[in-house]
Amino acid sequence: MPWYFKIAAVFVTGYVLILAMMYFGQRSLMYEPDPNRVSPEQAGLPEVIEQVLRTPDGEHLVTWRLKAQPGKPTILYFHGNAGNLAGRTERAKAYRNAGYGMMMLSYRSYGGSTGNPTEANIAADARLAYDTLRKEGVPAKDIIVYGESLGTGVAVQLATEREVGAVVLDAPFTSVVDMAQQSYPWLYLRPFVVDRYDSLAKINQINAPLLVLHGQLDPLVPLEMGREVHARAKDPKRLIVFPKGHHSDLYEHGAAEALERFIDQQRS
Repeated sequence: MPWYFKIAAVFVTGYVLILAMMYFGQRSLMYEPDPNRVSPEQAGLPEVIEQVLRTPDGEHLVTWRLKAQPGKPTILYFHGNAGNLAGRTERAKAYRNAGYGMMMLSYRSYGGSTGNPTEANIAADARLAYDTLRKEGVPAKDIIVYGESLGTGVAVQLATEREVGAVVLDAPFTSVVDMAQQSYPWLYLRPFVVDRYDSLAKINQINAPLLVLHGQLDPLVPLEMGREVHARAKDPKRLIVFPKGHHSDLYEHGAAEALERFIDQQRS
């Protein structure tokens, strides 16, 4: 066999092995849970209770729950791909201070929740959280679905399936496929991504006011993706870009105030 055929064979074999490793290990790259269960009181939120939801397949989901003040909506919050609810304490305090109700869902294997995170599982758990709020008497028009990073894919999916008062997307991506291809441009990954969270394909199915928040300096999810998601959505919609914002620090640049203004405008 000529030497160049041997080199090509080594290259192809190595490429296929890398693809195989990426395929079988993709969820460990996508989901980075902190399993530590921190109570709201330990996080400095004594008014918030821990509410555990039992899924139809026997798993237990930890949520942080706070009832809304009269006339205020409830934030149904879906977090990003890493950490636990304790890492969202400052956001929870902002919602509390504004009088909003809150249900923050801890995904499977995150922060005391059991089970394995997958797109299908998290979508089912999001529906369970929403239905729990409705059974507790929260009107659909008072539920604001909020997604952060990975949670934007969860929020978009839920809002296509349930009636909601509004949707807020914090650092949204177009799809996990696009994110993977951006991170590994030299690998042909598109057919092999299992949990796709294709928000760009679903966003125009949402019939609720939309707010998109994005940091101009976001090093993980490029601003252009947020612009694409916003452009594809139906009206009414608004995009707010924070010139000094990165990926997870938008509340340091006025995101809480922007959220309050958006909610007041939609409910006035």
